[in-house]
Amino acid sequence: MMGVIEDICKVLPDVIGMIVPIWVAVVFGVLVGWLWRPKWARSAIKNLAIPTKSSFVASSEPSTIVCSEISDTSSSSKLDGEMKDFVGEEDLKHISKLVNETDGGPAWIGMMDKSTSNMSYQAWRRDPETGPPQYRSRTVYEDMSPEMMRDFFWDDEFRLKWDDMLLEAETIEECPNDGTMVVKWVRKFPFFCSDREYIIGRRIWESGKAYYCVTKGVQYPSVPRRTKPRRVDLYYSSWLIRAVESRNGDGQMSACEVLLFHHEDMGIPWEIAKLGVRQGMWGAVKKVDRGLRRYQKHMASGAPLSHCAYMAHINSKICTDRLKQLENTSNDSQEIVTCEQTVNDEKKPSGKNIPKLLVVGGAIALACTIDRGLLSKAVILGVARRFAKVGRRL
Repeated sequence: MMGVIEDICKVLPDVIGMIVPIWVAVVFGVLVGWLWRPKWARSAIKNLAIPTKSSFVASSEPSTIVCSEISDTSSSSKLDGEMKDFVGEEDLKHISKLVNETDGGPAWIGMMDKSTSNMSYQAWRRDPETGPPQYRSRTVYEDMSPEMMRDFFWDDEFRLKWDDMLLEAETIEECPNDGTMVVKWVRKFPFFCSDREYIIGRRIWESGKAYYCVTKGVQYPSVPRRTKPRRVDLYYSSWLIRAVESRNGDGQMSACEVLLFHHEDMGIPWEIAKLGVRQGMWGAVKKVDRGLRRYQKHMASGAPLSHCAYMAHINSKICTDRLKQLENTSNDSQEIVTCEQTVNDEKKPSGKNIPKLLVVGGAIALACTIDRGLLSKAVILGVARRFAKVGRRL
């Protein structure tokens, strides 16, 4: 009996070493097969009614940027008027309810709890009845002020120095009175995906020493849609930033807590996007931390504030009583966190909605491109068949 166990222990590492690359190849094949499918496959897939909505945790970071200088006359003429409501008190009410977990949504499911020497991170996910998966995270940065954190998130000019995912950013309009901004981002996607374009409205409220930072997708007809990059309409990414006690135990409020709430639809099947989030989340968090520490040193060297970071200093002050009053009012609507184009009438896709044609098609595309010395085409196609069977049992 002991001999059998020893033999199994010797073989197990080899088996694991073979299985892991196979599953990685299958996932990659699904993505490639979906994006490179021929016209006849597209028609077949339409007949199978495949959902193509997705959600993904933006790494809270973009990377190459131009922050336009906009004259006060130009910005105030539009944002001081009817367009000022791009981001309004309804958005503040919504993030306040998210923070206090009184928004009426489903319970949050724990995903991750990790830490480094100067940062701790926790993440949760929930799947609403309609719309893409939603993500919540709590990050505590040691030796960091809320003001530095606020400026870092708003500083599009500095983002290009640490984030390689943003191809361009431009400030379209801004309001010098309350700091509301409308910006355009173009984010880089892998070579087999088209890049994504975002039109984002953003604004900051200050309550005591806490900052409610709201960013969301908005409709902006004067910026026409293009075939490429693809416009992302459904986007919501907002933070509460506040000082908390350091874990050093010295009683000092020298750490900064960031509560992030994020969801978006990038046009990728939701189950595939959720897999990508799980695999890339911790790496993205550490990347933000590295960028933040670079920013901290940059500002400590006496560097001037960029124009975008300066706009973070123009915010709306709101007292605690008014914030509670807002939160207790009724008719809270999910529409405030999206642009008018929502997915409320669509069914939520799940793993069982990914059809066999998509899986096998992805595997075929992978088999035609992968190094033959790694995995044979027969093995890849066989795994795809088994994967499809698993999908039927879900």
